[in-house]
Amino acid sequence: MNKITLVTLGVNDLASSTRFYQQLGFDLNAKESDDNISIFNTDGTTFSLYPIHQLAADVNVDDPPPVSTGFSGIALAYNTSSKESVDDLYAKLSAIGGNVVSPPSEVFWGGYHFYFTDLDGHYWEVAYVY
Repeated sequence: MNKITLVTLGVNDLASSTRFYQQLGFDLNAKESDDNISIFNTDGTTFSLYPIHQLAADVNVDDPPPVSTGFSGIALAYNTSSKESVDDLYAKLSAIGGNVVSPPSEVFWGGYHFYFTDLDGHYWEVAYVY
């Protein structure tokens, strides 16, 4: 059985992105993090931030993939415990530098959600499932 154990996002400014995610409520693992990587405590999968050009070089030292912007075809998601918590996070995002790309709405699969992008344009879905 496959198990996703780590999700790493390449970021342009590690300190700013770390603050952004902390303001969203992510718990920084100070023992595992340093000036080169931020690792957050999550339930199940490790979530980390790493400088994007270093991440590209880690993929291939001799020929790093080009760093691009725009929609990559990937959206990360996390569920909240209530519809109100979706709304609370929605209200907080603009104050901390996030970009809401779709407002909260009811969805056909029995939930309530919205999408935003972080400081580096990574797409996230925030959802409450009924």
